[in-house]
Amino acid sequence: MKKFVPFLIATALVMSACGTQQKHTDKDAAAAITAAVEANKQAKKAEFEWTTTGKVIEKAEAAAKEGEFDQAVKLANKAKNEADMALEQAKAAPKAKSRI
Repeated sequence: MKKFVPFLIATALVMSACGTQQKHTDKDAAAAITAAVEANKQAKKAEFEWTTTGKVIEKAEAAAKEGEFDQAVKLANKAKNEADMALEQAKAAPKAKSRI
């Protein structure tokens, strides 16, 4: 039994290491961040930039620097989605009517 416990622990460590393999590369992260930055620039130009988008982009850039490419892509995609929604708001704003 005493020999089995270290084997079990070693097996668990090896299996957990296999499960943490990244799906995305540094190039994927860079492309996603670039897309988010460009979309956010458009939202800012339309004067509808969300206050959270820049912060999410910064977190994505930090994750990429740390080598956490999956997290960087996830955050960059979130930021791009926010910027895209901000642009949709900008398009809808002229059509909005006051209820007052």
